[in-house]
Amino acid sequence: MNASSTHDRQRRDADLRAGIQKRMAQVFVMVAFQAAVLFLAAGRLGWWGAWVYVGIYLVGIAINAAIMLRYSPETIAERAESRGWKGWDRVVSGLWAVLYFLVMLLVAGLDARFGWTGRVALAVQIAGIMTFVLGGALFSWAMVSNAYFSTVVRIQEERGHAVCTSGPYRFMRHPGYAGAILQSLATPLLLGSLWALVPGGLAALLVVARTALEDRMLHEELEGYREYAAQVHYRLLPGVW
Repeated sequence: MNASSTHDRQRRDADLRAGIQKRMAQVFVMVAFQAAVLFLAAGRLGWWGAWVYVGIYLVGIAINAAIMLRYSPETIAERAESRGWKGWDRVVSGLWAVLYFLVMLLVAGLDARFGWTGRVALAVQIAGIMTFVLGGALFSWAMVSNAYFSTVVRIQEERGHAVCTSGPYRFMRHPGYAGAILQSLATPLLLGSLWALVPGGLAALLVVARTALEDRMLHEELEGYREYAAQVHYRLLPGVW
C-alpha cells in the first residue's frame, strides 16, 4: 500500500468518525429537546409516562447504535448529513418533525398539566407502550437491514446505492416508515393524551405522503427498484397498500 492510498484511507476513516460523532450529537440533542418539551409543558418531573417514553427512546438508541457501529457505521455517518435534499422532502419531513417532536409532545405535556383528556386506562397506556416498542423495533430492523437508510430521500450514488431486499424489506417496501407511523400513533396513548392523537395522526399522514413520494422517486431513479416493486407489492401494510 503506497503513501497516497494510506492517506486516502486515513482521511476516509477520519470523515467516518466525524460523521458518527455528528450523528450521535444530533440524536442526543433530539432526545434532550423532547424531554424538555414534555416536562416543561407538564410543569412537573413526576410524570411516569414521559419517563417511560424517554427511557424507551434511550434504550432503543443504545441498542441500535451498538448494532450499527459494528455492522454498518457508514449508515450512521450518512444519517448525519442532509445533502441532496429534494424540495418536496424538505417540506414534508420538516412538517413531520415539527408535529412529532414539538406539537404532539407539547399537547401531551399540556394535557398532563391541565387534565384535558382525563384519566386514561392503564391498559390503554400499556398498549401504547407495546405499540411504540414494536414501531421502534421495526424501524431499527429496517435500518440494520438497509445500508442506505438515510434521513434524506436521495439516491446515494457515491455509495453505490442498491435496492435492499433483505430483512423486513421482504414483506414491505418501506418498513422504516411503517415503524414511524406506529410510533406516531402510539406516543399519545403511551403519554395518556387523546388530544395528542390529533398532531400524532397528522404526523402519520405525512409519513404516508412521504412514502408515496419517495416510492415514486425510487421507481424513476433507482436501478432495479421497479423489478423489486413487482415482487414486493405493498409499501407499508402487507395486503392493503
